[in-house]
Amino acid sequence: MILQDPGSGSFLKLNKNCNLTSWSPGCEPGWACSVGPEQSVDLSNSQLFPSRMHDCRACCEGFFCPQGLTCMIPCPLGSYCPNAKLNRTTGVCEPYLYQLPPGRPNHTCGGANIWADVGRSKEMFCPDGSFCPSSTEQIPCESGHYCRMGSTSQNRCFKLTSCDGSATNQDIHAYGVMLLVALSTVLLIIYNFFDQILAARERRLAKSREAAAKSAKATAKAQQRWKAAKDAAKKHATGLQVQLSRKFSRVKNSNTEKHEILNLSEPETDDDLPYSHSHIPTTSSTSSMHIEERNNNQTDLMGIIHEIEKDPDGHEGFHFESGEGFEKHMPKGKHSSTHSQMFRYAYVQLEKEKAQQQQNNNLTFSGVIKMATDPENKRRPPIEVSFKDLNLTLKAKNKHLLRCVTGNIKPGRITAVMGPSGAGKTTFLSALAGKAIGCKTTGSILINGKNESILSYKRIMGFVPQDDIVHGNLTVEENLWFSANCRLSVELSKADKVLIVERVIEFLGLQTVRNSLVGTVEKRGISGGQRKRVNVGLEMVIEPSILLLDEPTSGLDSSSSQLLLRALRREALEGVTICMVVHQPSYTLFKMFDDLVLLAKGGFTVYHGPARRVEEYFAGLGINVPERVNPPDHFIDILEGIVTPNADVSYEELPVRWLLHNGYPVPADLQQNSARHASSSASTQTHGTRNSVLVERQPSLAGELWQGMRSNVEEHHDKLRMHFKTKDLSHRSTPGILKQYRYFLGRIGKQRLRDSKIQVIDYLILLLAGACLGSISDVSDQSFGVSGYAFTIIAVSLLGKIAALRTFSLDKLEYWRESSSGMSSLAYFLAKDTVDHFNTAIKPLMYLSMFYSFTNPRSSFTNHYVVLLCLLYCVTGIAYALAILFQPGAAQLWSAILPVVLTLFITRTQTSSALKNLSNICYPKWALEALVIANAERYDGVWLMTRCGALNKSGFDLHDWGLCLLLLMVTGVIFRVFSYVCMLIFRRK
Repeated sequence: MILQDPGSGSFLKLNKNCNLTSWSPGCEPGWACSVGPEQSVDLSNSQLFPSRMHDCRACCEGFFCPQGLTCMIPCPLGSYCPNAKLNRTTGVCEPYLYQLPPGRPNHTCGGANIWADVGRSKEMFCPDGSFCPSSTEQIPCESGHYCRMGSTSQNRCFKLTSCDGSATNQDIHAYGVMLLVALSTVLLIIYNFFDQILAARERRLAKSREAAAKSAKATAKAQQRWKAAKDAAKKHATGLQVQLSRKFSRVKNSNTEKHEILNLSEPETDDDLPYSHSHIPTTSSTSSMHIEERNNNQTDLMGIIHEIEKDPDGHEGFHFESGEGFEKHMPKGKHSSTHSQMFRYAYVQLEKEKAQQQQNNNLTFSGVIKMATDPENKRRPPIEVSFKDLNLTLKAKNKHLLRCVTGNIKPGRITAVMGPSGAGKTTFLSALAGKAIGCKTTGSILINGKNESILSYKRIMGFVPQDDIVHGNLTVEENLWFSANCRLSVELSKADKVLIVERVIEFLGLQTVRNSLVGTVEKRGISGGQRKRVNVGLEMVIEPSILLLDEPTSGLDSSSSQLLLRALRREALEGVTICMVVHQPSYTLFKMFDDLVLLAKGGFTVYHGPARRVEEYFAGLGINVPERVNPPDHFIDILEGIVTPNADVSYEELPVRWLLHNGYPVPADLQQNSARHASSSASTQTHGTRNSVLVERQPSLAGELWQGMRSNVEEHHDKLRMHFKTKDLSHRSTPGILKQYRYFLGRIGKQRLRDSKIQVIDYLILLLAGACLGSISDVSDQSFGVSGYAFTIIAVSLLGKIAALRTFSLDKLEYWRESSSGMSSLAYFLAKDTVDHFNTAIKPLMYLSMFYSFTNPRSSFTNHYVVLLCLLYCVTGIAYALAILFQPGAAQLWSAILPVVLTLFITRTQTSSALKNLSNICYPKWALEALVIANAERYDGVWLMTRCGALNKSGFDLHDWGLCLLLLMVTGVIFRVFSYVCMLIFRRK
């Protein structure tokens, strides 16, 4: 049947039976005819149109007869096709809308005349509130049931819903409220339960630490008492030996007795002391009384020794060995006892180190030699950095940052880099760390005398940035532990890691705030000085061989600075190469430095050598430090030009004086400053070309843009080259991607739990959006909910993107620091994405709990949830890319604009094929098609014409539901891969 007018759908093409010359009564609406009695019909041939002109009569009940077609067609399921009755007032055959043909008084109303979409043949559909088991029977819905339009049976209402007689739908708001309460309860339990778990675990560990610290201190005191008693006994035995040797020097048989007494000076066991004294003979009453008195004193001392010996630490099964010995004696038991033993081990070792440090302060020269040659003193692999004629030039502006810097930084020494603002101190430190991106470097930097990149040793290199880049929503101990887990060697035991972390906390003075959150700008945490020490501790816990610090004492008071320097001094004793930028330290701190690098403006070296000889060097130039003036302050004021030196030398000449003092070549542009020193510089070779003063022409705007683009490309090229083309020479095996993924997962999970208020706000906004859009959305039967679903896609996409932006936009600085230190970027990205899967799974439930309860569409809750789940997965990947590529403000703007514009674009009827193809690759198109198909699949029977027309009008295919979901998931994966690549490439300059 081919419609003559697709817009109206009321007439058919003229055919063999109904045309201008032949128009039988069966051609009228609601009437039909039959074939001749002897005529056969081949039903298998659809092209054969039989002659149907006999026995014309009204269409039977349950059938419909279109106008212009003499055949009778059964009404589909879900329809109600009674015979029409004439309304004599209007002349219409009700319930249908056709009229009797004029001029035929014997013609009566027939049956149904048309089956089309619900908009044009609504009278044929089984009405709301009733169900039609057949096309000739209409039954009102019973109480407790509801019947939609076109229903063939009544649907039982859920419990707790009100369904009166002839109800068209059920009110499931109660289930929405119940689902909301259940989800809220589960989320509250999760957040509070895990928070309580974390708090209980921290309390348990704190108790173990306190008990271990108390035990270690008691053990240390007991060992001191032991040593004091042992020394007193040894001293007493030695004195007694001397006295007895004098008394019995004339006795012939004194050799045997003397031999017994001599054994007291070096007893194998402490029990030998009292027994050996009991064999001493007495020859006179005076000597007998004297010896008895000494024996009583000796017995008291030995009693103390035996008392300590019986229970030296108060804990059974605990041994003072370290490393393998500790692991061998570790008790096999519960995890808590293992933690307790590890804490005891760590604190006992700390007490030993404190005692050893006190002994080191009073060492003689032979004691220092013995300590240096002691194999038990652990020293880290030494790294010596030497640089010769180091020059750094900024490529974009061709500006010199460092000039002619030569020297070296030695292991076991603390080197301070000082100078006025703009002298290139941070640039110098970045050049040593291999972080001078976007700069042209000349000269050489040697590592242990070899031409190797310092990045090859980044696993054993610590770099402390000037800004305190620390995770504010983690505690002090959690920050340190994460750095230790990811960057220490996998060969270290858990006990050794505990010792390292506890040692750093102890020596940095962070014991009182170890369980306190570091804090952020919005949320107050620890003090600024403590935050600075945590910033340094993140690098100390990895036990580096070289430690570079950019202004670690800025913002610290004198006591905190000294505490930090003492901790660094302890690192230097283990052979660590330490170089730090310092701004005007106090004289006390200045004396704690071993070497000094003094830079002038322009990046020239003014002095590089032992810190104790800097005053001597400047005194040779005629620059003396006034009394009661801090030497570093005085030198920096001179280099700034604030103070004029009382000597025949200006601060501009100081770099030349240093080059001439060491016999280094003088650049051509500094020759004029050394004119007065021509005699001394005659034999000095000069290098470089003589720069003539040229008036450079200002580049055009296009030239500046080209230069900027070229600089950015070169910068990204340098980053990729350093990231992928540096081989590891540190010989330290750090945890792999899977282990780091586990560490990242635990850290991010803790951070999300502590930021649960933000998550709760996101869920509340989704609930409000679901309730509002559910109440105003029109999920009608004619359009299968296209308009309501479009609002859903906009709301879910917008809210999902805004929330996902926080995943990567809030901790960019922390990621840049961690990735530059060698941590796995892939583990970081996968852990972030994994934690976000929780929100991806929960947010559709929160939204649908309100939206579905207000609209109650025909499609199932499960289908809606699956589509929104795939949609959120897709938009989350897009949000990752926006967060990484743009600043937070621009990323939020793009996240708000994209879903609105794209959804409006795909819902608009496209006349151009190019625009239509463009709309087919938009993710809202796939989500909308999946939602509409899921709803349209529940419409059958009498709804088939309506369904086919609506889907064809929107360009949807009923069989593409799975394809739409697949496209959404693939888009999410593609954008995640793209985001990861961008995260590796686009970093801070």
